[in-house]
Amino acid sequence: MDAQTIRNLIEQGLPGARVEVQGDDGVHFEALVVSDAFAGKLPLARHRMVYATLGERMGGEIHALALRTLTPEEHG
Repeated sequence: MDAQTIRNLIEQGLPGARVEVQGDDGVHFEALVVSDAFAGKLPLARHRMVYATLGERMGGEIHALALRTLTPEEHG
């Protein structure tokens, strides 16, 4: 697994999202996801939306994913 693949999966699952993913060891990653879809949602719900785009890869190929989930307004 690599950062670009994770970015592509999140972008496919959350159309219009701006996604940045970092992680060099192939199992631990961090991501910034900026999406209008997060408006009005609590952080846990936002994280679940991102995890849903990755499916069973979470906990498998992706051991850890640190998330920052923001709306465009929050991101500035």
